[in-house]
Parts: sequence; structure tokens; C-alpha cells
Amino acid sequence: MADADPNLEDAHTLLAPLKGRKAVITGGTTGIGRAIAVLLASEGVEIFTCGRDADHLADALARIEEVGGKGDGIALDLADRDGVERFFAAADKALGAYDIAVINAAVPASGLTEMSAEDVRYALATDFTAYVMSAHRACDALKDRGDVVLIGSMSAHILGPHSTVYAGMKAGIAGFAEALRKEAGNQGIRVALVEPGKTGADFQYPDIPADKQREMINADKMLRAEDIAVGVHYLLSQPRRTVIQQLTIVPRVAEE
Repeated sequence: MADADPNLEDAHTLLAPLKGRKAVITGGTTGIGRAIAVLLASEGVEIFTCGRDADHLADALARIEEVGGKGDGIALDLADRDGVERFFAAADKALGAYDIAVINAAVPASGLTEMSAEDVRYALATDFTAYVMSAHRACDALKDRGDVVLIGSMSAHILGPHSTVYAGMKAGIAGFAEALRKEAGNQGIRVALVEPGKTGADFQYPDIPADKQREMINADKMLRAEDIAVGVHYLLSQPRRTVIQQLTIVPRVAEE
């Protein structure tokens, strides 16, 4: 007969609780960033986030409140010269010390010859410069503890003629994340990279409209933003001795 009260001590690694932690999330008002903010807030993580649109920010904060979480944020553009510093200064004031930084804010970009010089500069400012500077500011705040999560993209590995700028930036982020993991890990900070495949969000507009996204999600050809949030939850809840260096999440059904 089986033991009525079996010893499960070594059956599972000890998971780190998220309740009571504090997180800054760039681009947490729509899409993947919003899903991450809502899930972490539902687990008891206090959130401070940002987005370019005040209405989207208000909607995200309302949803955080609905799931019983606590959150605040600021509407701004991280591509502005002082955008990153303004966001993190506001986060410092709102949260005090925090121990999670999710670097997520990004804009779409296409092929180099398909974009104007102004659009290329803006994409670089948002998707690369602001990423790196946000990580710099976060590491400075975390000092010797906590987690930095970089949201990259499978575009870094699936290189096509219409993704030159975006894929180039995400490939750069992938290399940056791996090197930063080694640099910051020795100082006590975990660095993880999450690379989603095609995910339903307003980020996909106008190329993939909402009705088409729903169709693809129902056919398992596209992810939901919440799928990526679950991945972030997984890597944050692992023991401190571990780092999920790179987490790739893609739809089960491959595109034809």
C-alpha cells in the first residue's frame, strides 16, 4: 500500500514566490507587455509601467486592479532623448527599490530599403537604444539582486528580406542578452531572454488585422500574448541558482 503521506521533498525544485516583489515593465500597456504586467500583478507583484498612449495605460492599470493587483505608470515615449531616464525616475519614486525589470517596449520595423531614414532612426531609438539604456538603468537599480528579462523575437533567427531592420535589432539584443547574463550574473543579477514567435497583438497591425489574428490563434498558428507572460512567470519563479538563459516560444503549427 502506498504511503498515505509520501515524502515529496526531492520531487520538485523549490519555486521562488513572486508575491511581494516589485517590477518595472517597459511597454506594459498593450500586447505582450500588458499580459506580463497583468499576470505578475495577479501573483502579488507591484507594477510600474509605461506606454506611449495614455488611454492604453489607463486600460492596462484598470485590468491590473481587476485582478487584485497594484500598479501605476506613466505615458511617454522611450525613444525621446530623456524618455528612459524619465521612466526610471518615475519608477524609483513610485516603487522605491524593485527587483524585476522587464524590457519589452518595441515598435515594428521592416526592410531597410522599405523604410524612410526617419523611420529607421525611430525604430533604432526604440527597439535597440532604449532597450540597452533601460537595461543599464535597471542593473544600476538592482545592484546585486533581482531579474532583468529582455523580450526579444524569433525574428533574430528567421531572417527575411522584409525584416532587415527589425531582425537586425533583435539579433543584436540576443547577443547583448547572452553577454549581459555573464556580466550581471557574477554580480547577483539574473538576465533572461524570451524570444516569442508570431504573437497576436496590435503590434501586428496593419499587416495582420484583428480578425485574421483570431483565426490564426484558433488554428494554433499564432500565440496569445498571455502565452508569453506564462513563460516569463516560469523563469522568474525558478531558484536563484538557475537562469533560463533563452526561452523560445513559438506556435505549434508552423507557417506554410
